[in-house]
Amino acid sequence: MHRSAPATPEKAHAPAPRIRLARVLACAAVPVMLVAVGCSSDSGGDKKTDSSSSSASGGAQASSSPSLAPAKFKKLPEACQTIGAGSIDKYVPKAKTKAGEVGKTTDPQAQASCTWNGLDDKGVQGSLYRWLDIDLKRYDSTQGLGTGDSLAQKQFDRAVSAAQSTADAKNVKTSPVPGLGDQATAITFDLKKTDADFKYGVVVVRTANVVLAVDYNGTGYQGADAPQTNEVQEGATVTAKEAVTAVATANNK
Repeated sequence: MHRSAPATPEKAHAPAPRIRLARVLACAAVPVMLVAVGCSSDSGGDKKTDSSSSSASGGAQASSSPSLAPAKFKKLPEACQTIGAGSIDKYVPKAKTKAGEVGKTTDPQAQASCTWNGLDDKGVQGSLYRWLDIDLKRYDSTQGLGTGDSLAQKQFDRAVSAAQSTADAKNVKTSPVPGLGDQATAITFDLKKTDADFKYGVVVVRTANVVLAVDYNGTGYQGADAPQTNEVQEGATVTAKEAVTAVATANNK
């Protein structure tokens, strides 16, 4: 363990990599069915009949095309407001920005994120570093791609896999989180970064057509110990529950 304090802890000991949801870049145009209608003439009574028949047949084909169930959630909450001030005080003591740092996005109703981090100086007992990140993605039902729920399901699986396969992670453990959203998985692991031992707790949740991932991690400096595995898993789970509630609340307004 490092005994001497770095001149600038945030730079000397940069936070370990964030576990972020994989970006979905695929998009597809909704196919359009065109129905040809014949032209009538003075002596073309039969052509009119054929044209009407063709039009009716085409209409029947168009109407028989199955429609997708609409997505449950129409918007995302503001990411930095998904986790309460009390939880930030508890899990990220001495946060640099208690209101959180908003992540960049081109469409805040489809993707949003927020990060908190802080170094709590305990004097002779050392310093505690904590990092908390929330990332949300929302999917609409799209012809040719699937329902919002099915698209979110695929993203959920990718996000869990990404956390489990974090480079250089040790002691990776995965467990279900019952009663959270439609499905939730917790992943914990150890990661050595900038000569410090970090403990990670990641919780990925799908609630209908929204996927959210909470990444909570930390370490100790100047003789302070890193948090225990159960501590980071608890922090990630508690804040993930708050975020799930925030999604529902945002869509009830």
